[in-house]
Amino acid sequence: MIRPPRSTAARVAAPHGGRPCLGRPCAAAVRPPRRTQHGAALLLAMLVVTLVATLASAALWQQWRATEVEQAERQRVQAGWVLTGALDWARLILREDARGNQSSGNADHLGEPWAMPLEEARLSSFLAADKANNTDDVLEAFLSGEVIDLQSRMNFLNVVRTVGTGAQAKVELSVGDMRSFSKLYELLGLPVSELNVAANELRTSTQLALSDPLPSRTSLLPTKFAQLGWLGVSRNSLAALEPHVTVLPTRTTLNFNTASAQAICASVPDMDMAQARQITSAREREPFKSLADAGAAVPAMTAQLSDLHHGVRSNHFEVRGRLRLDNAIIEERSLVVRNNLEVRVNWRERFARP
Repeated sequence: MIRPPRSTAARVAAPHGGRPCLGRPCAAAVRPPRRTQHGAALLLAMLVVTLVATLASAALWQQWRATEVEQAERQRVQAGWVLTGALDWARLILREDARGNQSSGNADHLGEPWAMPLEEARLSSFLAADKANNTDDVLEAFLSGEVIDLQSRMNFLNVVRTVGTGAQAKVELSVGDMRSFSKLYELLGLPVSELNVAANELRTSTQLALSDPLPSRTSLLPTKFAQLGWLGVSRNSLAALEPHVTVLPTRTTLNFNTASAQAICASVPDMDMAQARQITSAREREPFKSLADAGAAVPAMTAQLSDLHHGVRSNHFEVRGRLRLDNAIIEERSLVVRNNLEVRVNWRERFARP
């Protein structure tokens, strides 16, 4: 039996001239395409590029961070130099003022050079007077500051006093000073109960500091105004008291030439605000040279003025400096104590403003 010839459609041409594949496809005809291999290579290349970009970004960020840290450290050092120089300048002014007070017997008042604030000025302007200085290379910086008489404020540590010496020493509340602070609290609309709690806490801590052989077990005594919060003074009370109250290391008098009307009124038992404003108006016309001059402004209160609580001279000042350096603002506050011609720094604090 003769088979019919196969259809030409069933014939599959053999690759490369080989025998044709009859009826079923050959292995060469079902070889997978190269498109899958191209896709894997492209994905691998993208992963490599992503990894390289990530590493480059990390290296760039590390370099930027190191530059910023170096710049911040350089600004900190430069600010320290400038603010230290400003503090020394203020100390020199206070020393010369003390020299003048010794020779002329003048009092400390708000018309003296130390009381004039330094408005913000370009730092290079201080160097322009020296023709040898090249101000073109000076970093863009602006300096401002002021000196504040801290004896224009009532010293909170005056509310306690130490009686006796040695093992017999005893700390008690000062009745006169407690009366003055109670009056100030009433003038400012603050709770007097808060004052009583803070004063008793201060008395207890001071007594422990005298008798405890291990100071580490004793509560820290405040050395700055903001630290009165340790004694229980609220933030609202601190904000209201700040223009009139301070914390100084020793017992101090209130300077009638620089104190506020509220502080003057609170320090004199029977004085009212109208009489206190008479004193502030009288000193604007002519600063008081003695406590007797202050009493002459309000004759009815002369008998209640005491050298133990009032005066016209000051020995404690706060020096404030502010430096604006590029985008950074650095401020410094220092407590300066003047003893005759010696002007020493009691404490310093420096901080950056956002």
